[in-house]
Amino acid sequence: MAADSMEIDDSLYSRQRYVLGDSAMQQMAQSSVFLSGMGGLGIEIAKNIALAGVKAVTLHDTKQCETWDLGSNFFIRQEDVLSQRKRVEAVYPRVVELNPYVHVEVSSSTLDDSTDLSFLRKYQCVILTQARLSLQKRVNEFCHSQEPPIRFIGCDAYGICVRVFCDFGEEFEVSDSTGEEPKEIFIQSITQDNPGVVTCMDNRTHGLQTGQSVLFREVNGMEELNGTARQVTVLSPHSFAIGDTSHLQPYAHGGFFVLVKTPRTYSFETMEKQLCDPQVVTPDFSKPEAPLQIHAAMLALDAFQEQKNRLPNIGCLQDAEVLVKLTEEVNVTLRNKAPVNAELVRCLSRTAGGALPPLAAAVGGLASQEVLKALTGKFAPLQQWFYLDAIEVVKPLQSLSAEEFVPRGDRYDGLRACIGESMCLELHKIRVFMVGCGAIGCEMLKNFALLGVGLAKSSGEVCITDPDLIEKSNLNRQFLFRPHHIQKPKSTTAAVATLEINPELQLDARLDKVCPATEGIYSDSFYSRLHLAVTALDNVEARRYVDSRSVSNQKALLDSGTMGTKGHTEIIVPNLTESYNSHRDPPEEEIPFCTLKSFPAVIEHTIQWARDKFESAFAHKPSIYNLFWQTHSSAESVLQRMQARESLEGAFQVIKLLSRRPSQWEHCVTLARLKFDKYFKRKALQLLHSFPLDTRLKDGSMFWQSPKRPPSPIEFDIKDSLHFSFIVSMARLFANIYNIPYSEKDLSEEGVARILCDVKIPEYRPSEKLIETDETAKKPDQTKMALSSEEEREAITQLEDAIAANNVTPEWLQVTPLQFEKDDDSNGHMDFVASASALRARMYAIEAADRLKAKRIAGKIIPAIATATAAVAGLVALELIKVVGGYGFESFKNCFFNLAIPVVVLTETAPLKRTHIRDNITFSIWDRWTVYGHEDFTLSDFINAVREKYGIEPIMVVHGVKMLYVPVMPGHSKRLKLTMHKLIKPSVERRYVDLTVSFAPEVDGDEDLPGPPVRYHFSRDADGEAP
Repeated sequence: MAADSMEIDDSLYSRQRYVLGDSAMQQMAQSSVFLSGMGGLGIEIAKNIALAGVKAVTLHDTKQCETWDLGSNFFIRQEDVLSQRKRVEAVYPRVVELNPYVHVEVSSSTLDDSTDLSFLRKYQCVILTQARLSLQKRVNEFCHSQEPPIRFIGCDAYGICVRVFCDFGEEFEVSDSTGEEPKEIFIQSITQDNPGVVTCMDNRTHGLQTGQSVLFREVNGMEELNGTARQVTVLSPHSFAIGDTSHLQPYAHGGFFVLVKTPRTYSFETMEKQLCDPQVVTPDFSKPEAPLQIHAAMLALDAFQEQKNRLPNIGCLQDAEVLVKLTEEVNVTLRNKAPVNAELVRCLSRTAGGALPPLAAAVGGLASQEVLKALTGKFAPLQQWFYLDAIEVVKPLQSLSAEEFVPRGDRYDGLRACIGESMCLELHKIRVFMVGCGAIGCEMLKNFALLGVGLAKSSGEVCITDPDLIEKSNLNRQFLFRPHHIQKPKSTTAAVATLEINPELQLDARLDKVCPATEGIYSDSFYSRLHLAVTALDNVEARRYVDSRSVSNQKALLDSGTMGTKGHTEIIVPNLTESYNSHRDPPEEEIPFCTLKSFPAVIEHTIQWARDKFESAFAHKPSIYNLFWQTHSSAESVLQRMQARESLEGAFQVIKLLSRRPSQWEHCVTLARLKFDKYFKRKALQLLHSFPLDTRLKDGSMFWQSPKRPPSPIEFDIKDSLHFSFIVSMARLFANIYNIPYSEKDLSEEGVARILCDVKIPEYRPSEKLIETDETAKKPDQTKMALSSEEEREAITQLEDAIAANNVTPEWLQVTPLQFEKDDDSNGHMDFVASASALRARMYAIEAADRLKAKRIAGKIIPAIATATAAVAGLVALELIKVVGGYGFESFKNCFFNLAIPVVVLTETAPLKRTHIRDNITFSIWDRWTVYGHEDFTLSDFINAVREKYGIEPIMVVHGVKMLYVPVMPGHSKRLKLTMHKLIKPSVERRYVDLTVSFAPEVDGDEDLPGPPVRYHFSRDADGEAP
């Protein structure tokens, strides 16, 4: 089957399609992968590539399940250990469940230095984990020598160190190195010169690099440029040179350019060649020598295993010194090297026999993305080594006795070898609150289960909450869910699946949204029982809220997020770091109202217009209609009040809907046909009437110049599939809100054409209505606009007619608003948005988008892929160990990565800032001052108490949005004698409130000085609940 003719199951893969694109998805669906080693790293890669949708994967492993595996392989169960199953047989059914489109095979044949490797020829990519270096080199040589080469990836995880090696052959072509969608950027000017210089409109940054090429379109004057690609030389963020333009026509106006994606070829060497002169990626610039130091240490570990046929013994000082000596010997042989880091080598020696599950998750995500690159040529491949260490996790534990790290025969032995028994017990005891059980939430729960976070026997707990239900599109990356879970709650389903990984966890699964409305549930006393919070959310607003609650309650917060192949982690620790709310991203650029309404320039504008039309016609107006008739008891009483010239908000719009309300399918089709004429013909005619093509602005320049596009009216043609799709989809939506039945036959071209024959389209008459051109103008609220007397008379007449026709029955006074649902192709929602946006694009000569792009923009879909999700959750779980251990500031790491490029950047967390009030009085976001009062405690007592306790007198006191004391406000000085009880009026159960105070500036005329929140307790024993 040809790659481009394969059907992609959008209901499953929609979020991933936006990351990889259809071509890459189709290539994956024809590719076979061989994956050896079913340890923690191997199973992580197996999960991610099965979710991604390769054609076939062969899982290979020769070992038997042991108790130790339960702490690193999330698909091995206690019964697999007891029945002495082979690891590969134990994981097989659970990998199969992940994706019905992936064919999974297993092999437990011997794979060693004497195995005939010809069986690998049927695979496009081979991945080895838990394999000796000699075998990796041999398999890599075989893969490299094939024609075409088999892509090879070697991965190893030993204790605190991991490595990934890639060899995709001497000529590996990549179609798209970054995956970033090229943007259309409008042109301000192009000089007629050598070289010609292009300047972007409105000082927009072009984001280009010298050597890249851009394609020009719709340029007026210098028209020879249109349709041609020119190589650029960047001059500034807003301008670039494009070679000689002196012989071209002078530039007049308009036009835009777009980056041309050009394929790039990458060259790889074999592992054998790369060992002495490794090409490495540096993830942590605070330790730039670390990758080469780990390279030498892990090669020494390979040599140790060859010599002794074992790993260094846990806690054995003698083995550690042998490994240091071997590392020094290896280092001498390297051309690209760094000084030996003896501390790192000793930590590696001590932990090599252990496992840190979060580290396997993090590097497993990265390695899995490399597999997908190998199969598709999408995104820049890793060249050629990636090294990561978690030395910060074990550094503070080096002074512990060897006893701490010895095996005890349980599932935590691998972890214990790295972090010791005491730290394992601390993890068992903690109480974690995780908000969100989507993709990151599922991955975090997996890490909690493997780490033994929140065990019942240790009085620990993991409390999770998520109000959402599982949808089919979730299954592509939320790996705890299966098809039979669809429409079940995420949190309770995830809890059951997590207990299968580790039955010892104490899980409390809830369905509440975490927001101000649920502060009675997630109260201060709820937070007081926690050790830390974790966010697994997909929106900024919810993150900000959870962050504010965590800061208010002095709890650490671990935050992370992904978008496509990009991911970030942020660690927030009381009294050490800044919080999430300490920084604010710039707000999203809003499309000006007049651009959406009359002057779209790019496809995003037409898609947003169509989405807004859906919201207005099928959600907003029907909701207002229902609310109006719920508020007003009868149509007759409304008529009487209107006849008495009483103003009723929304009445005009509601009565208009009532008077035009369709009662049968034919009316819905007629309504849709009239809307077609209004949107795509009359709108264009009116714009060209108001602004003829030769209109000029005050400065003499043309009105219709880039980015403004003059519209062309569209004549309706039922034979045009786009016209037909618009009519049918809109008629269906009208039928849905007005509860009108229709059949499949009604939707046929023949049935619709028959109705349209009788539709009379009123003749167009130009209006003198003002068309908004001011880009700063906001959309007016129709319901609040004053009515003309003519409109009032019209509404009264329409309502009288409706009452006379008995069209005011309870059924007629209620409609069914629609909620936009992008993922259900049967409901017609996306049919309407796609056809309406495409018709508007045609009207304005804008290049149309395919349905997939329209769905992404209209549905505000965040592209997502399991590889990035696994990586962020692993990185966060590593930091969780440090938080629980009470580590110092320098131990914590935030991370940003983009697996597409690939780049991983680990940085120190944002250091805590202290705000200076005056003299030696300072505070940070974590500080809270405290004042204890009593029943007769006055506002004056409160102000004196703050002054006596903290050395500075407040001049303003605010509770929430209520100003309790502002000296300049009339009557406020009298409040000083009032009790705090009387001023605040607390509910019976409320024990305290947090007040905002500010202080007089040192220099008159300056702004008041801010202070920390002051917690006022209504009585001395009031240290309990404050909802």
